[in-house]
Amino acid sequence: MSKSRFNNESGPSHRVLRVGENIRHAISDILSRGEIRDPALDDVSITVTEVRVSPDLRNATVFVMPLGGINEKEVVDGLNANSKFIRGQLSKMVRMKYLPNLKFTSDYSFGEADHIEALLASAHVAQDLNKDENE
Repeated sequence: MSKSRFNNESGPSHRVLRVGENIRHAISDILSRGEIRDPALDDVSITVTEVRVSPDLRNATVFVMPLGGINEKEVVDGLNANSKFIRGQLSKMVRMKYLPNLKFTSDYSFGEADHIEALLASAHVAQDLNKDENE
């Protein structure tokens, strides 16, 4: 059975990862310049945590989080409303044959990490850890 280049089960290729990282840096620069005129994005510091690009490089999901998680839904909606402007600015910064369509979404990894830290610090887990140390 031959290995298809489209069914790569080992994860994204180095090229896809590199393109995603280049797009992440460029979008961070665009957002830091404050050129987007949207009331939801005024005076908001936005962190671009990850960009996942599809294997065909036609679509990209941009994971963002406003500082402190304040007005998260409004910020993501504002970014999606201005995605064509951001894509136009991106075309000046990144050289690609086809620039991917951008879809912005919230990044919940920070909340997940806080939840895991809280679980590890709970009395139940600490009790189990202390029991293993005493034995």
